[in-house]
Amino acid sequence: MTDDSSGGRRTKIERVIDQYDLESWGDRLETEWIGDGTDRTSLRDLATEFNKAVLRAALRDAGGSVLDSDIETLYRTLTDDDVSRSDAVRKRRELERSGVDIDAVRSDFVTHQTIYTYLTNVRDASLPDEDTEDRLERKKETVQRLAGRTQVVTESTLEELRNAEEITDREYDVFVDVRTICGNCGTDYSVAELLDQGGCDCESGEMS
Repeated sequence: MTDDSSGGRRTKIERVIDQYDLESWGDRLETEWIGDGTDRTSLRDLATEFNKAVLRAALRDAGGSVLDSDIETLYRTLTDDDVSRSDAVRKRRELERSGVDIDAVRSDFVTHQTIYTYLTNVRDASLPDEDTEDRLERKKETVQRLAGRTQVVTESTLEELRNAEEITDREYDVFVDVRTICGNCGTDYSVAELLDQGGCDCESGEMS
């Protein structure tokens, strides 16, 4: 399938592809999403890989070149909430000194929903049972996002109470792990694991 947005407003993916000379990515996104005889790539992973390509192109346009391993580290520093603020600020300043407008680059990053819209509306790509698969992916991401939010709020609360000397001044690591237990066999799963495998595969019947 080919990109053909003539006569209509261009999507963000189309604009970014043109802006960063990423012409091959239209076909690549579609091929990897559908699978084309190989394992499929999730929309979330496609968005991550596309954003790394945008970052790599921005560095290239600024006259720099980096290894793939450096791109991995740089992208994580710029997007991962687990990275310390000081590391993120330091890396942003390095990029700005190199001539990279990091705010503009970050604004060109896309989400998996944007990838999905581009593939289905612009390239008319589709998957067998795509509604079920996409719904499961969205629900899994919702649970993961809520767990992440709970972790952030808890960490902030502990820091506030520690600063107010209402709890002991210690470093506290917060872990939020949403898990499920099959009511039939008692097997313990993370929610992501349970959804990825389509539920528990135990035999039906009462627990022994």
